[in-house]
Amino acid sequence: MEHPIDTASRSVGSAACLARKLGVTKAAVWQWKLPGRQVPVEHCLSIERMTNGSVTRRSLRPNDYWTIWPDLVCADTSLPLSVHPKEPTNV
Repeated sequence: MEHPIDTASRSVGSAACLARKLGVTKAAVWQWKLPGRQVPVEHCLSIERMTNGSVTRRSLRPNDYWTIWPDLVCADTSLPLSVHPKEPTNV
Protein backbone atom coordinates (compact mmCIF):
# COMPACT_ATOMS: atom_id res chain seq x y z
CA MET A 1 0.00 0.00 0.00
CA GLU A 2 1.32 3.41 -0.95
CA HIS A 3 2.16 5.88 1.80
CA PRO A 4 -0.26 8.84 1.87
CA ILE A 5 2.67 11.23 1.45
CA ASP A 6 3.63 9.49 -1.80
CA THR A 7 0.04 9.84 -2.99
CA ALA A 8 0.01 13.53 -2.04
CA SER A 9 3.37 14.12 -3.73
CA ARG A 10 2.15 12.54 -6.94
CA SER A 11 -1.10 14.51 -6.74
CA VAL A 12 0.70 17.87 -6.64
CA GLY A 13 3.54 16.87 -8.96
CA SER A 14 6.43 15.80 -6.74
CA ALA A 15 7.70 15.67 -3.17
CA ALA A 16 9.62 18.90 -3.84
CA CYS A 17 6.43 20.59 -5.01
CA LEU A 18 4.54 19.35 -1.94
CA ALA A 19 7.31 20.65 0.30
CA ARG A 20 7.32 24.03 -1.44
CA LYS A 21 3.52 24.37 -1.12
CA LEU A 22 3.73 23.53 2.60
CA GLY A 23 6.74 25.77 3.27
CA VAL A 24 8.95 22.90 4.44
CA THR A 25 11.99 21.14 3.03
CA LYS A 26 11.85 18.11 0.79
CA ALA A 27 13.80 16.28 3.51
CA ALA A 28 11.01 17.01 6.01
CA VAL A 29 8.44 15.51 3.63
CA TRP A 30 10.63 12.43 3.19
CA GLN A 31 11.05 12.05 6.97
CA TRP A 32 7.27 11.98 7.50
CA LYS A 33 7.29 8.58 5.79
CA LEU A 34 9.76 7.02 8.23
CA PRO A 35 8.50 4.56 10.86
CA GLY A 36 7.50 6.37 14.02
CA ARG A 37 7.20 9.74 12.28
CA GLN A 38 3.96 11.53 11.46
CA VAL A 39 2.89 14.46 9.37
CA PRO A 40 2.67 17.47 11.70
CA VAL A 41 -0.93 18.35 12.51
CA GLU A 42 -0.56 21.84 11.06
CA HIS A 43 0.03 20.43 7.55
CA CYS A 44 -2.67 17.75 7.40
CA LEU A 45 -5.62 19.93 6.41
CA SER A 46 -3.53 21.69 3.74
CA ILE A 47 -2.54 18.32 2.27
CA GLU A 48 -6.14 17.12 2.32
CA ARG A 49 -7.26 20.28 0.51
CA MET A 50 -4.47 20.39 -2.08
CA THR A 51 -5.15 16.75 -3.00
CA ASN A 52 -8.90 17.40 -3.23
CA GLY A 53 -9.49 14.81 -0.52
CA SER A 54 -7.60 11.95 -2.14
CA VAL A 55 -5.29 12.09 0.90
CA THR A 56 -7.25 12.62 4.10
CA ARG A 57 -6.27 13.80 7.55
CA ARG A 58 -7.42 10.38 8.75
CA SER A 59 -4.93 8.63 6.44
CA LEU A 60 -2.12 11.00 7.41
CA ARG A 61 -2.60 10.44 11.16
CA PRO A 62 -4.35 7.07 11.53
CA ASN A 63 -3.23 6.55 15.12
CA ASP A 64 -4.61 9.76 16.62
CA TYR A 65 -6.86 11.61 14.17
CA TRP A 66 -9.88 11.25 16.48
CA THR A 67 -8.14 13.17 19.27
CA ILE A 68 -7.16 16.01 16.93
CA TRP A 69 -10.30 16.20 14.78
CA PRO A 70 -13.17 14.60 16.77
CA ASP A 71 -15.60 15.59 14.03
CA LEU A 72 -13.95 13.05 11.71
CA VAL A 73 -15.04 10.18 13.96
CA CYS A 74 -18.70 11.14 13.57
CA ALA A 75 -18.19 11.64 9.84
CA ASP A 76 -16.78 8.14 9.37
CA THR A 77 -19.95 6.29 8.41
CA SER A 78 -18.03 3.28 7.16
CA LEU A 79 -17.66 1.96 10.71
CA PRO A 80 -20.36 1.16 13.25
CA LEU A 81 -20.09 3.35 16.34
CA SER A 82 -18.97 0.38 18.43
CA VAL A 83 -15.70 0.04 16.50
CA HIS A 84 -14.69 3.69 16.18
CA PRO A 85 -11.18 4.24 17.51
CA LYS A 86 -11.03 5.42 21.06
CA GLU A 87 -8.38 7.36 22.85
CA PRO A 88 -5.89 4.93 24.40
CA THR A 89 -6.33 4.36 28.12
CA ASN A 90 -3.53 3.91 30.60
CA VAL A 91 -3.25 0.36 31.83
